[in-house]
Amino acid sequence: MRETGMAAESHSLDLAPVIILLGAAILAVPVFKRLGFGSVLGYLAAGLVIGPFGFGVFTEPQTILNVAELGVVMFLFMIGLEMQPSRLWSMRKDIFGLGLAQVGGCILLLSVVGLALGYPYQVSLIAGTGFVLTSTAVVIQMLQERGDLAKPRGQKMISIMLLEDLSIVPLLALVAFLAPGAEDVSLTDRFIGIAIGVGAIVGLVIVGRYLMNPIFRVLAAARAREVMTAAALLIVVGAAWWMELGGLSMAMGAFLAGVLLSESSYRHELNADIEPFRGVLLGLFFLAVGMSLDLDIVATNWQLIAISVAAFTVLKGAGVYVIARLFRSNHREAVERTVLMTQGGEFAFVLYAGALSAGLIDAEGNAILTAIIIVSMVMTPLYVLIHDRLMPEVAVDASGVETPHDEIGTALLIGFGRFGQVVSQPLLARGYTVTIIDNDPDTIRVAADFGFKVWFGDGQRLDILQAAGAHQAALILVCIDDRAAATKIVELVRRDFPGALILARAFDRDHGLELVRAGADYPVRETFESALKFSRAALARLGEPEDAIDDALAEVRRRDEERFALQLTGGMYAGRELMFRTSGESVPISVKNEDPSA
Repeated sequence: MRETGMAAESHSLDLAPVIILLGAAILAVPVFKRLGFGSVLGYLAAGLVIGPFGFGVFTEPQTILNVAELGVVMFLFMIGLEMQPSRLWSMRKDIFGLGLAQVGGCILLLSVVGLALGYPYQVSLIAGTGFVLTSTAVVIQMLQERGDLAKPRGQKMISIMLLEDLSIVPLLALVAFLAPGAEDVSLTDRFIGIAIGVGAIVGLVIVGRYLMNPIFRVLAAARAREVMTAAALLIVVGAAWWMELGGLSMAMGAFLAGVLLSESSYRHELNADIEPFRGVLLGLFFLAVGMSLDLDIVATNWQLIAISVAAFTVLKGAGVYVIARLFRSNHREAVERTVLMTQGGEFAFVLYAGALSAGLIDAEGNAILTAIIIVSMVMTPLYVLIHDRLMPEVAVDASGVETPHDEIGTALLIGFGRFGQVVSQPLLARGYTVTIIDNDPDTIRVAADFGFKVWFGDGQRLDILQAAGAHQAALILVCIDDRAAATKIVELVRRDFPGALILARAFDRDHGLELVRAGADYPVRETFESALKFSRAALARLGEPEDAIDDALAEVRRRDEERFALQLTGGMYAGRELMFRTSGESVPISVKNEDPSA
């Protein structure tokens, strides 16, 4: 019995390190978030305290880092899930115009810092590029706190960060290309490597396009949630492994897998299954980065770190401001974007870790660059505080307007602009009670001059919706002209008032699809009906009889509804054959309906 006990003791799992890791994160992250520094800095600080250069609880952070890199892989998979081709297309101007200009311009500017300090161009390029990648965690948190996330200025920053997230994949490939010894590879070997990489991508695309959805349908029919979770993990890890076999980065494999599944009906379930693993492993990654920070190196090179932080911040700030102004943002918006986006971000740690593994930088260089990013992230809340003191938000003059309080109405109408005003008329004409809210005091005052009672409030706030009677309204009509805010309101109403019937104004077709996925029962494209009326007038002036015009418009409506339904599951290009095209492929209605014997 004694021998058995000793054997069991010798083979028991040492849980102390796990407890310390989790405990450090649980203690540090809430404190740092409360102080306004964000969870990323909390993980880094916790790792620093328990690492070899703190209390020395862990002496081999690289071991943890190797496992925790799966968190980065899963993070990129989830970014891919959000990158629906239709969404990318709708945001293409901001992502690939504004975003590409800011990233490209800032990379050129920041690479100058390393060259000026006497470093090789490879190191200068990687160091500067890492600082260009803004901290998504810090900026999103700041935008949420400031209530700017759904506003146009916030959406532009999100578009830029989407491009930065997308750029990490080619940047990791650039690290491999710049690695020592890469120039010694023969042209034949390089072409073979490219062919293998392209083959790996094509193979993954084929599997994702034709096999993933059928497999998930089979698994979903089995109604075993744990199997779906295991399948989601298998896809992420399998795609990463496959791309690594092809000589490409694991991150690229995970990202591509996410994009391929972004239009899948199982996207939200995959997101929910992967999120807990992603969060824990990504937290471990930041803990390991904090452990790896050599304080002796930082202390020895503090002057270099201080100079680099100042130079990177000034040059990136100049780049962000100039690009913002070139893309027609006003001075106030450009300054705010500059203040929020001048820090380096969490993807810099991924890039620098890759550069360290590839031999582009040594451990000392990695420690210095990591310290530069951390200091810049710590400084961001201070920059924001100074900005808000020197350039306070212009206060909205809400004098003479009232907020709603326990209103009761058949319909709740959100947004009383040119669209909402027209929507209200038939409802009021039929005697229905309509509660109207708008967040523009000037609109409310003008409406009052015409005899309308409009309450002051933002439909994105749950307390305003409740006070306006959303919980008992038969209809909720979202009539605002802010695309992102409209989607957010629909999501909020569907979540907190699940029984509500939601009609929503859509900016365009893609936005209509987005609203349906968010929970809208009936999206109305703001130009669709007016365009059909315009077309009716055109046909009438061409001498078409009324019944022929009616048939034509009815057929267009039918095809449009059918195509919309197909696009909900098949993506933006589904149902293209239903459109009447200038190529002559579609038969005109007058010919189709004509009696062949006539």
